[in-house]
Formats: sequence, structure tokens, C-alpha cells
Amino acid sequence: MSTTDAERPVLIAGAGPVGMTTALALNARGVPATILEAESEDRDRSGSRAIYVHGSTLHTLERAHPGLGENLVKDGLVWPTRRTCWRGKEVFSRTYDNPGGDGKFPHFTSIPQARTEDYMHEAIDEAGIEIHWDCAVETVESSPDGVTVETSDGREWETPYLVGADGGGSTVRDEIGAEFEGDQSENSFIIADVDEIDDEDEQWPLERLFHYDDPRAGGRNVMLVPFTGGWRLDIQCVEGDDPDELVTDEKMQEFVSEIMGEQYADNVSWVSSYKFLQVMADTFIDENRRVLLAGEAAHLLAPFGARGMNSGVADADEAASAITVAYHAQRDAVARDEVELYAARRERAAEYNLEAAGTALEYLQGDNPATVLRKEAAASLADYFEPAGEYLDDAPYGPHDAPPIVTTGNY
Repeated sequence: MSTTDAERPVLIAGAGPVGMTTALALNARGVPATILEAESEDRDRSGSRAIYVHGSTLHTLERAHPGLGENLVKDGLVWPTRRTCWRGKEVFSRTYDNPGGDGKFPHFTSIPQARTEDYMHEAIDEAGIEIHWDCAVETVESSPDGVTVETSDGREWETPYLVGADGGGSTVRDEIGAEFEGDQSENSFIIADVDEIDDEDEQWPLERLFHYDDPRAGGRNVMLVPFTGGWRLDIQCVEGDDPDELVTDEKMQEFVSEIMGEQYADNVSWVSSYKFLQVMADTFIDENRRVLLAGEAAHLLAPFGARGMNSGVADADEAASAITVAYHAQRDAVARDEVELYAARRERAAEYNLEAAGTALEYLQGDNPATVLRKEAAASLADYFEPAGEYLDDAPYGPHDAPPIVTTGNY
């Protein structure tokens, strides 16, 4: 390795949660890092987006910057009740008397992504890490000795390693010749944020609700998830729906009034419609083992099971570990092997998460006769056989197992 590598910061494209986690994780390992962000510092961050932060993610963030995980827990909330309904009838409900987890952190915390990013920015400032705003990556040239990056502000950067955490439209991914492969959801989904009301007596109960074929929403599947300050309302479109029509103010007020009550009708603060992509890059690293992809630059997942940001944070932490070894390695072969191991592990994790999210997506929008019959049978048995209701409650989120850990791959 060149002795100058130890004098140059690792560059990270993207100042979202994955990019900032990468920078903090590198800093915690004694490796300097600099973030290049295409957008302005005052960019719009509306929408709750990734609200469900796994306990493992809290531990990762706390390890990268002490206090960060704790801040998310203090500001977030843990809803104690899971409830599921089937065509207007409750089929499952369970309330937990503690938040679970390992004592230090709960099993999860529910907090808007913008607040998560605020705490990350505080950590970035405390760590002395620079973010260069209005600094979009335009070209990437890698070689066995490092990476040259040109940005929109006219600057040229030299770095031993580059992490592409620049989202689904990643320029870094395009520049290294990696391509997305996969599918798109058949149905559209409406996602809205509904602000909490002040009257405690009129507030919706603090619970996660999934409602199959909710009659109040015209027979569409509905999910409600609380987070600090409000609610995430998901509505699955059915055949013949025009998403552009459903997201109008008038229609959303009608949905919210029917589902949550008239007291919430004027509290819709953000709404959008999506078809979820289920894709991953055909490689997470460049041919010279100097560029690593992480988060949505590497994979896009349907949100069921909250695998998006959480898996991106895991990518970031493992990328930082690999780069740290490579950064200080005395032999090129060791450096290359660490980067290849990163790719092998995170590609396998992405494959698992894609399959898990796809299982949930197929369960929700598919018309497989066996699945349809199984759901209807479970609904009919739920009053007498609790596991039937628990199956209906659990299935929309896909498998809960963690991705397998691998020590080798296609490299």
C-alpha cells in the first residue's frame, strides 16, 4: 500500500443515514473520512420515511459514536401493542409489558428519519467530519492505487477508497459499471404521515395495526404505525386504482376520517405513492477493489420488515471495517481480500433481504390460491386458535431471521 494512503481521507458519496454511518464508523476506527453530498444543506427532508430502527442498528450507531443510539431511543417510542384485523373484525391483539431488547436498548425504536439524521449530524459535527454540500459526484476513475473523483463544484479529489452511499440513483454505481437487477411491485402503495392531535382522550391508541381488506378503505389493506409525533398510514392500492387520484387532499382526508376518525382528517402532513423496487446491484465493488457500494446505491427493498435503512447501516459498518483493514494493510493482497469479503457478505445479506421482502410482498399482493386459502382459513380460526391470528399478524412482514453470515463469495 502507498504511504500516502494514510494521509488521505476516505470519501463517501451521500450524506444520508448510510453515508453518515459510514463516516462515523470509519472515524471510530481511526480512519479519516469526508462526505460529498449532491444536495444543499437546507434540502427538503419531508416525510417520515425509515421510521423503524432495529435494536441491532441502535447498537451499531452507539458503537460508532457513543450517545447516538441512546438519543434515538430517548426521542423515539416503542409501541406496546400489535393488532390485526380481517375485513372489519379483530383477529389478533397482543400487548407487551416491556420493550424487549437486551436491557441497554429496546427491540426497536420508532422515530422519523429526519430526526435520526439530525442526531447523526450532531455526531458528525462532534467527530469533526466534514460534509461538502452542493458537491455531487460526477465521475469516478479507479485504479489499483486509488480513486479519482470529480464533483460538480469543479474539484478533483484523490482518495484511497470511495464508498457510494448516494441512493437509488447512484452515480457511483453507474460509474463503476454496476447495474441493478430485479423486479418491481405490481400494485402501488399510498404512504401518508398523519400528525398526532393534542387531545389525549381522542388520540388513536398506541399500537401497530394491520387491517386486511379494511372496509373503511374500500377493501384495501391498511397499516398504521406510530412514531414520535405522528402516524404512518400505508394503504395498498387494488386493481383499477389511480394512485394520483387517491393522494389528493380530498381523498386522503376521506381515508383518514374513515380509518382514524374525523379528528385526524386535517392532520395529513405528507403523502406519496410508490411502486416498490426489489433490486440489487450485480456487484457491490469495482474491479480494482477501491470502490464499495452501500445502502440504496447497492439495493432497493420493499419496506416490509424495515430492511431498507437498517440493512444500509449494516452495510456501512461492514464497509468501514473492511476499509480500515485495507487502509492500514502492508500488502495489496490483504487489502483486496478485505474489500472482496465485504462484497461477499453484503451481497449475500442483500439477497436474503430481497427474498424476505419479496415473500412479504407476494403475500400481500399475490393471488396464489394456496396463500389466499391459508389467509382465509386462518381468519376463520382466529377466534378459537391463537396461532392462526398470530400467523395473520406476522406474515405481512416476512421472515424475521437475520441474514446469514458468509466468509466467501464470488470473488
